[in-house]
Amino acid sequence: MDLGEKAAVTSGSSFWRSTAVTGVPDIMLTDGPHGVRKALPDSAELLASEPSTCFPPAVALGSTWDPALARRVGEALGDEARAMDVQVLLGPGINLKRSPLGGRNFEYFAEDPLLTGVLAVEWVNGLQSRGVGASLKHYAVNSQETDRMRVSADVDERTLREIYLRAFQRVVTHAKPWTVMCAYNRVNGVLASQHHWLLTEVLRGEWGYEGLVVSDWGAVADRVEAVRAGLDLTMPGPDPDGDRRLVEAVRSGALDESTLDTAVSRVAELVRAALAARTPGATFDADAHHALAREVAGRGIVLLKNEGGTLPLEAGCGPVAVLGEYARTPRYQGGGSSQINPTRLDNALDEITALADGPVTFAPGYDDVDAAVALARDAAVAIVFAGTDRETEGADRDSIDLPPAHVELIERVAAANPRTVVVLSNGAVLRTGPWDAAVPAVVEGWLLGQAGGGAIADVLFGRVNPSGRLTETIPLRLPDHPSYLDFPGEAGHVRYGEGVFVGYRGFDARRQQVAYPFGHGLSYTTFAYGEATATATADGLVVRLSVTNTGGRDGREVVQAYVSLPGSSVRRAPRELKAFANVAVPAGGTVEVELVIARDDLAYWDTRVSRWIVEGGTYQVEVGASSRDLRVTATAAVDGDDARVPLTGESTIAEWLSDPRGAQALGEVFASLAAGGEAGAMAGTVGNPEMLTLMGSLPLSRLAVFAGEAFSPAAIEKLAATVN
Repeated sequence: MDLGEKAAVTSGSSFWRSTAVTGVPDIMLTDGPHGVRKALPDSAELLASEPSTCFPPAVALGSTWDPALARRVGEALGDEARAMDVQVLLGPGINLKRSPLGGRNFEYFAEDPLLTGVLAVEWVNGLQSRGVGASLKHYAVNSQETDRMRVSADVDERTLREIYLRAFQRVVTHAKPWTVMCAYNRVNGVLASQHHWLLTEVLRGEWGYEGLVVSDWGAVADRVEAVRAGLDLTMPGPDPDGDRRLVEAVRSGALDESTLDTAVSRVAELVRAALAARTPGATFDADAHHALAREVAGRGIVLLKNEGGTLPLEAGCGPVAVLGEYARTPRYQGGGSSQINPTRLDNALDEITALADGPVTFAPGYDDVDAAVALARDAAVAIVFAGTDRETEGADRDSIDLPPAHVELIERVAAANPRTVVVLSNGAVLRTGPWDAAVPAVVEGWLLGQAGGGAIADVLFGRVNPSGRLTETIPLRLPDHPSYLDFPGEAGHVRYGEGVFVGYRGFDARRQQVAYPFGHGLSYTTFAYGEATATATADGLVVRLSVTNTGGRDGREVVQAYVSLPGSSVRRAPRELKAFANVAVPAGGTVEVELVIARDDLAYWDTRVSRWIVEGGTYQVEVGASSRDLRVTATAAVDGDDARVPLTGESTIAEWLSDPRGAQALGEVFASLAAGGEAGAMAGTVGNPEMLTLMGSLPLSRLAVFAGEAFSPAAIEKLAATVN
């Protein structure tokens, strides 16, 4: 290639295609992640696309807590992408749900990095097993839509590493996605598209990533700086001005040509891999994929509340009143770049009518409450559909409350019929109080994709025993949330002030009551947990226990293991999810469950030595059905890493004395001074607790004022070199 071709191949030729140059054809990249949104090129509508299966968005897929199911969805998406001649699908989205107001929360899996990472690994593996590349997004710290193109996410390094980068690290190292997509926002002041530390030092240098880094569409402000930082492909295109600037930068010596060559080679390698896997004439089974979408939706529904055995309903249970327009006109996906044109669309009203085997009445409800109440009064059971207004990419929510008309509908129907079930349709958590106190059953129906109507009917009538679990905490009030005071920021900055105490970590650290905790979800059966054991190995911890289905229905239990280290020297959440298992248990049956906790997942990021450290000690593993429903506990002693912090002149006297070698060396200096009649008070610090309290926080370098040349910069440097 000549220099102009090299520049051109690092940007797109159109909105969805890379650029073809000598020896390198072009490929198609298309939005995901819950469907293949292949745009119609001649349409005047920006989001018009070919029909494809609208699978449940990540808010519902994540609630299955089932990695195997995530892989099956990835495989199906790969089949559809291949049939539609798409080489890269832009997903999964694995940013964390930092705030319930996040406008794109419906596209993200969880408020927890381990759960997010484990599910995303299998989604990527499933997709790429079909010869279609994933695009892991949005790297990094993209947890809001407000001012998303410019805002700086200001976050300390420990929080960044432990919370916001950890899922990316897991997917990169375990699944090797073909591409990683940079975010729009700044991270600590630097645009993600120009962030050398993120794109090169961490992603490639530390994690060993060998794939391509692509920009989010329109994320690049400066092509030269982006290429220099490690970004390979700018989308969309064409971008002749950016091409020209790259050429000029190379010719002037401002950009090393080898840096551009590296980006070109990564584009060429992606194209080669993608076209080698291309399958002309491939097709997919739309009916089978619709059935899979219904299965996933049913598994993602969370039964929040079920007093008095209100659910499941029995066929022939008597007249059923279905109330609320969302039953007839479903909210099944969010708005924005992931909006899918479904191959077909179920609605809950039709599906409930098919299963009820008796009279079903309907009223839209929100604008004519009186008619709905009249139907509810004459029904054996009233099912109220309520939910949020449209949620979309590009805008954060301003509230977690239901619209007032929906709340009024629920309260008036519940007053007319004590057997009222509420089914929610929403892309992120909703405040459920105070109205949920008036109803015996609440079903969290999320956004469930094109087969969600059938899935809701399946759960209501017991054809599916609910096993979905919350992946984000439902607070009693928005101000209770750890992110509340620091979302969405102002003046171009958002401060991640809650640090590592994101989501349930923050609620637990403050011992705060919540409406429904992280990991919560009910079943139509019950489960008992046997005694747990925890065994330390060279690779981490292995936890074993039995789970028994003590009810009369086959069911699934999501067994969750939360880890803590009592007496830790580091500020930690009271407990953190470190392993989980989704297990099927037949009625009356018992299964043995093994939970493997990797040693790496026990580590925290030590900013003093800039690396992951496993702190030694006796770890406590609490196993249960949610972060607040912990049934059994086991402990295991874990050997810690050598985490010795080098001593310097800025280390305090107490820090020197807490280090065995430092204490010995400092003691010898003090003893020498004391023998010479100098600095007797200083010498007394070593063995005098009162003096240590007084002087212990003093950096060693400050002792030059009190003890002269013995603690001069040169003397301290020599002393530190000896003990280090």
